[in-house]
Amino acid sequence: MTADLLSELTVRARRAAHPRTDDCACAAAPLAQRPDATVVRHGPTVAKAHAPGSTAGDLAPRLALAAALPAVLLPPLSSTPVALHGRPVTFWPYGTPVDPEDPDAAPWEAAGALLAALHRTPAPDGLPPMRGPAKAARAIARLREGAPGHPAAGPVLRAWETLPPWARDERPMPDTTTVCHGDLHLGQLVRHPAPGGSWRLIDVDDLGTGVPAWDLARPAAWYACGLLPPEEWTRFLDAYHGADGPAVPPDGDPWSALDVPARALTAQTAALAITKAVAADRALDEVEQALIDACARMCPVSPQLTTSFAK
Repeated sequence: MTADLLSELTVRARRAAHPRTDDCACAAAPLAQRPDATVVRHGPTVAKAHAPGSTAGDLAPRLALAAALPAVLLPPLSSTPVALHGRPVTFWPYGTPVDPEDPDAAPWEAAGALLAALHRTPAPDGLPPMRGPAKAARAIARLREGAPGHPAAGPVLRAWETLPPWARDERPMPDTTTVCHGDLHLGQLVRHPAPGGSWRLIDVDDLGTGVPAWDLARPAAWYACGLLPPEEWTRFLDAYHGADGPAVPPDGDPWSALDVPARALTAQTAALAITKAVAADRALDEVEQALIDACARMCPVSPQLTTSFAK
């Protein structure tokens, strides 16, 4: 099924790129082949088969919002998904991704400003909750099912249990009016294909209403774990503040808002690291161990919000 899906998705991408001819010299290549997404590029067009179980109804309000915010989100080529092997497929312009080999050029300022603009956008009617906490809960469930006896699993699961119910996807989020991306990291930014195009956010699968601090939580967690240099964290946070982002206080300690989401993302990332290491029959690497160590430091911390879990 995977090979068939990839082959047929490639055909769909070519047709979307060249609706009036079958003759072209464009290069075609898969950009991602994961259980939750298969993505193919054909020249200027990208076709994405979304996760099994997702529906056109799930995507419709998210695609509509992306189309309505072309200065923030890369707009789809069509707001109506097509079906392929029971999965919705959407089509997008190809944007140049962040270069992982050039970390000094990482667009932290653009990420902060785009998030602030997204968070200030009034939530349209019908937009579902963002899926960040649900994804975190699924990562923990995978750990419990696939590697419960791993020596690093205990600290991660104990850290998870220190979180409030909303962060574990057990209760509705306390904010139901703010638009959030739901899965922010540098891989979710591309340069718009227009000449001189600026950065845009991509991937609307988790887009929805919720606690905006969740969108700052992954870089916050990496900073707190010592994996993101302070100057890069400062660039990101200053840009978010400078664009009037509402997730953190304009003055004072941002961790009053960031602490819970950052802990959740640390536990989620650590859980995924363990399950991937077990599947590959390998030891945890240095970065993965840093996440486990951070989870271990969370467990005895009092409910008072603090950045000390990384210290």
